[in-house]
Amino acid sequence: MIGVRVMLEYFHPWPNSAGLYLAREKGWYSDAGLDVELVVHDPWRGDTLDHLLGKAVHFGLFPSNRLLVRRALGQPLRGIAAINHRGLESIQTLTDSGITRPRDLAGRRLALNPTPRGLAMVRHLVAADGGDPDAVIIVDSGVRELRPEELAAGAADASFGGYWAWEALMASPVAEERRVVWPVDDIGAPAYHSYLLGAHEDTLAADPELTRAFLAVTARGYLAAAQDPLSALQAYELATPYFPRELLAQSLQHIAPTWLHQGRWGEQRESLLQPYAQWLHEHQVLNDAHAWRGATTNAYLPETL
Repeated sequence: MIGVRVMLEYFHPWPNSAGLYLAREKGWYSDAGLDVELVVHDPWRGDTLDHLLGKAVHFGLFPSNRLLVRRALGQPLRGIAAINHRGLESIQTLTDSGITRPRDLAGRRLALNPTPRGLAMVRHLVAADGGDPDAVIIVDSGVRELRPEELAAGAADASFGGYWAWEALMASPVAEERRVVWPVDDIGAPAYHSYLLGAHEDTLAADPELTRAFLAVTARGYLAAAQDPLSALQAYELATPYFPRELLAQSLQHIAPTWLHQGRWGEQRESLLQPYAQWLHEHQVLNDAHAWRGATTNAYLPETL
């Protein structure tokens, strides 16, 4: 058996990695001679891309924008498969806030992690709706996603960043009818791959057959999970017993459609990469609009899936 260490994209496992967990639970990795370990990153030591750069893991999941920024810096990291084909973030508020569309955020307090990309996205969404992005009052919430009850208590008027397929589904003492969730790609965000799966270029060069074998099984896992999202529920109950079964089931059903494009898993699409890189460059997040070229490769994907 060949040991393969894979790093997930968040502080804890959540249903976006269902293909990996299902493939492992079904024994498909083992059948291919792979002993797959799924781990989360240590924030003290950086994100998944930092761990890939240091060769602490073989493969990892990460936001596409972060890969592009690192490629522009010359770092030898590359995307090898797409995980999502749409944006996952949302703006969340409450009906009693009086905020009924993005431009209403002008003059209101919006909580988010004020990264360059996060700030650019908020400004874009407000401006695209005819509002004044300079009038939005930014509340720095760090890496935390504010809960509806925190909005109700006055921490902010709205929040940006929480996923419509995860945090927005979590139970809250705030009544469901008071909660408002706007997926960013429903309100004017550019199209992009939320997450990619990738590796250090040395890993790809040293053992291309390992990469192909890993992706073939991973594709099988994601295709099976997309066809029957609840088939991965048992694996998550073992990996994340601290989350309610109902939340995991809802999240699996919400996120599953984002994994495929025209029935195929894994293809990193120029139609999403190039315009997004241009957008990041125009908003001064990315110093090279052409960084997407060579940042990804579909060469290791199975041809039959």
